[in-house]
Parts: sequence; structure tokens; C-alpha cells
Amino acid sequence: MSHPLLSVVATLCYLVAAAFIGLRLFKSKDGWIPQRALALGIGFLGSALHAWLLWETIFSHAGLNLGFYNALALTSWTVIALLLVSSLTKPVDNLGLILLPVAALTLVLAAIFSEVSFMHPTASWALKIHVLLSMLAYSLLTLAAGQAILLAIQDRHLHRRQPGGFVRTLPPLQTMESLLFEMISAGFVLLTLALLSGFAFLEDMFAQHLVHKTVLSVLAWLLFGGLLIGRFLKGWRGRTAIVWTLGGFALLILAYFGSKAVLELMIMPS
Repeated sequence: MSHPLLSVVATLCYLVAAAFIGLRLFKSKDGWIPQRALALGIGFLGSALHAWLLWETIFSHAGLNLGFYNALALTSWTVIALLLVSSLTKPVDNLGLILLPVAALTLVLAAIFSEVSFMHPTASWALKIHVLLSMLAYSLLTLAAGQAILLAIQDRHLHRRQPGGFVRTLPPLQTMESLLFEMISAGFVLLTLALLSGFAFLEDMFAQHLVHKTVLSVLAWLLFGGLLIGRFLKGWRGRTAIVWTLGGFALLILAYFGSKAVLELMIMPS
């Protein structure tokens, strides 16, 4: 990734913002507690620098450079951008404690490694729409996975009757669950559109280099759809929702980044 100084500054912004969120979650009466707006502001600065880096690295006359590490960095930026914007109106900024360091790691990896995998500038608009919908779906469902992890920690502490520490700073359990299902519902709609666009516009979604991605994505879609149906018909919540969410997310990670890693980092170099 070009502009190493910008990459360093963006990485530091993400790590500082995550540290400030951590200080707010694990605050003590005697220690300094940073303002929420300060943590979000530093996060937004990191996101702006991240976007600049992506623009310089991914877009070129040869097409879109969506190599493995660039794709990781692009996905992490989308996740962080959605998180920060959502944090302006909803209590989801605590997810930054998990997601901001991950985004920082993707910037480091993209700066160190420079794999190239171009999407030709003459690629069809249908393919570009499919890629955009897929990226947004993965990003929203990544937020849902992070929310599920926080929900699992909160649920565990409450069942053990240990509501102290940072758990006390989280929204009520019912609010956390509502936010989780809002994220899953939006992500499920986008994933449905991504799959439909793939089947409608791509020549063969079950071609040799796409079959694993397609099958795993459909399985993830079935898991998330089954969870939403279970929520609507049987009121599923708590640990059931957590397990299904993390299971669906794991399938999506394998579908996109697992197959991409195998193709670009193992098969193609050989």
C-alpha cells in the first residue's frame, strides 16, 4: 500500500480510538475517561485516511486492484465506516473495541504485502453491482458478528450474576439483541440481493473457481434466514441467536476470504 506515513497514522488513529473506547468501558472512578465524541472523532480521522489509502492503492488505469490484502483493507474500511456512522444515532460504538484493531491489522498487512489482482475497467456493471452488494452484506454481517460476541460476554456475566465491570456500561440486554437482529436483517437483505445478482448476471456461479464461494454463501444465507424465521416464529434469542450468527459469519469468511486466499496466495503463485 502506497503512502506508508498515512498508513501508520491511520493505524494509530484506529488503535487510539479503540483504546479510548476501552477506557470508557473499563473506566474507574479515579482514572481519566475520554469523551465518546473524542473516540469517534479519532476513529473518523482514521477512516478518512484509510479511504484515501484505498483510493490510491485500489483504483488505477489497469482496473480495480482487489488483491487479497487490499480486499481485506477495503472490507475493514466498509465495516468501520458503517460502525462510525451508526454510532452517531445508536449505541454500537463499543463494537469498535473489537473491530478497530482488526481494521488496523488489515492496514498493516496491506502495507507489507502487495499482491495484485485486477478487476478489468471494462468489467460489466452487473459484476460491479454484485461486488458492491457482497461487500456491504459482508460488512453488515461482520458488525452483527461483533455484536454477537459482545452479547455473549454480556449474557455470560449476567447469568453468573456478575454485572460489574464494562458489562455495566453496555446497553440493556434487550437493546443489544434488538440491535443484533437489525444488523442481521439488513445484512440478510443485502446478501440475498448479492446472491440474486450473481445468479442473474454472472455466467456461471458454479464455475470451478466460484463453486466453493457460492455453496458457502448459500449455506450462510440459509443460516441467517433460518435464524430470522426462528426469531419471528419462536422468539429465538440469547445463546441460540449468538451461535447461529457466528456460524453464518464463519461461513461467509470462508466463502470470500477463504477461497480468495487459496486462489491468490496458494494456487496462483505456484
